[in-house]
Amino acid sequence: MRVGLLTREYPPDVYGGAGVHVEFLARELAALTDLEVHCWGEGRGVGVIRHRSWSALDGSNDALRVFSTDLSIAAALEGRELVHSHTWYANLAGHFAKLLYGIPHVMTAHSLEPLRPWKAEQLGGGYALSSWAERTAIESADAVIAVSGAMREDILACYPALDPATVHVVHNGIDTTLYRPDHGTDALTRIGVDPARPYVLFVGRITRQKGVPHLLRAVRDIDPAAQVVLCAGAPDTPEIDREFRELFQELSAVREGVFWIPQMLPRPDVIQLLTHAAVFVCPSVYEPLGIVNLEAMACGTPVVASRVGGIPEVVADGKTGVLVSLDDDPRAFEADLARALDSVLRDPEAARRMGDAGRERAVGEFGWDAVARRTVGLYEEVLGQARQA
Repeated sequence: MRVGLLTREYPPDVYGGAGVHVEFLARELAALTDLEVHCWGEGRGVGVIRHRSWSALDGSNDALRVFSTDLSIAAALEGRELVHSHTWYANLAGHFAKLLYGIPHVMTAHSLEPLRPWKAEQLGGGYALSSWAERTAIESADAVIAVSGAMREDILACYPALDPATVHVVHNGIDTTLYRPDHGTDALTRIGVDPARPYVLFVGRITRQKGVPHLLRAVRDIDPAAQVVLCAGAPDTPEIDREFRELFQELSAVREGVFWIPQMLPRPDVIQLLTHAAVFVCPSVYEPLGIVNLEAMACGTPVVASRVGGIPEVVADGKTGVLVSLDDDPRAFEADLARALDSVLRDPEAARRMGDAGRERAVGEFGWDAVARRTVGLYEEVLGQARQA
């Protein structure tokens, strides 16, 4: 089966959960299919072809540059039997390939533009274009993969024209041989984190979606013995970057032991930070699944997370962590988030039990090999339907 996997992010250029998903899915699919990855960037390697936007559009709206990259990808897909796109950055390339070559298009929805209105702050009028691209692709795709049951419900609510039979749930996965407890402390020492003191850890992008401003306000009043470590970078806009910096400075002025790592750390360093954290926090206001929560659980760390989207399908409330309901009042949500963090920080034995249960759940239910097999099964189903048509 000749498959084209279409994505913006691919190693070494991975900055979010969708990129992590594609990286590990591709590794497994390569053993099961004749796989060709098409992604953004320069050059090509074995099984990987990179594309860049048309140089004449340098400086133009980002959405236009995305569309030109999608044209390049679509032109290179001749000979593939099926294409599988990830995120709106690549969905249009999959749609073009479907029309141009008469092959099935499978797309995985990692998030939905109608549920991310703050993207208009980042893209301006390009948000209308990204929304059009997603709608066009998703309503024409032969199959849509939702990364959680909650995500499937969101897809059908946002796009009621879709036939529910075409929307399938295949959860995100985790490599639990890679993400596992690492009790070394060299990464902590380099950063300056005191291994003898508990710390709250956040890993994610500086975006409205990830709820970082809520977190920075919430941790002002948590246990003063706790450190706060923020692996936070890739701000969506100058405005959210400025807001983050101001809140970080305010937080640093009222408590010590606050660390901000803006650059992307090597994965071994992140795993070590996850392992030693007293609690991992995910304050997202929108999260189809939240693969980073799985990474923390696989490292044996309890999770405090928002009760939104697919997170409750990963974090078992009271067993592998604590879920906090997203209140219409931001200050109420921040107060509840602080209380949840304190409840874990003040009971190390309960935290240890939740961490152990999280590792067990990650290993037992979210392996990438199973994700890949379910994905290939869907490919075969879609190809079979196409041949009968």
